[in-house]
Amino acid sequence: MARKFFVGGNWKCNGTIEEVKKIVTMLNEAEVPSKDVVEVVVSPPFVFLPLVKSLQRPDFQLAAQNCWVRKGGAFTGEISAEMLVNLGIPWVILGHSERRSLLNESNEFVGDKVAYALSLGLKVIACIGETLRQRESGSTMAVVAAQTKAIADKASNWANVVLAYEPVWAIGTGKVATPDQAQEVHLELRKWLHDNVGAEVAATTRIIYGGSVNGANCKELAAQPDIDGFLVGGASLKREFIDIIKSLTVKKSQL
Repeated sequence: MARKFFVGGNWKCNGTIEEVKKIVTMLNEAEVPSKDVVEVVVSPPFVFLPLVKSLQRPDFQLAAQNCWVRKGGAFTGEISAEMLVNLGIPWVILGHSERRSLLNESNEFVGDKVAYALSLGLKVIACIGETLRQRESGSTMAVVAAQTKAIADKASNWANVVLAYEPVWAIGTGKVATPDQAQEVHLELRKWLHDNVGAEVAATTRIIYGGSVNGANCKELAAQPDIDGFLVGGASLKREFIDIIKSLTVKKSQL
């Protein structure tokens, strides 16, 4: 079964009301392949979610950039999964490397977050990836396997999980993993899922790539057999995001 191409746009901590309206207008006017062949999810900052939801084209979906690990309550500054459900936001990004490194979110904490969000019916873009030091020491697969195991130990509904491999050294640096480097890790991740979770999960789970993806490199990356789409950072705020969405045409020509 072919895995539906997935493109996520992580706006990170960017935007004003005026800028957000401009980005949404640009996306709304874009001609892109139908939602039957590519799933597009954009992830603005929390404060803009209702605005984008009210303006955005119906074939694109929304994701929050994070949510709390359990039910809401006395957790100042946090956003609960229940709130996202209440707002009608179907997706959430969890375990992004910026949160792992800047806010010290551990593998286990991310695994708990993923399991809790899934339990409430949210779909999860779960992020994993190694640092430059880890890659240079040859421990890439050990690192991403440990991150994936922490999710697999707690999560059951893999149908609602997209795994985003984002090598930390390639995020926002302009460095990008070569197509061969990215494909190698994606293939190993799929093998890990096959051996540790199950053959069906390995065959159907989408593993997307993130890390300085742009209009210039997306087609070469998309052509790799185990790259099922992208989680895009800075480029998702620009017109080239449309080119990245269209990069699935490379995939279709292979089918």
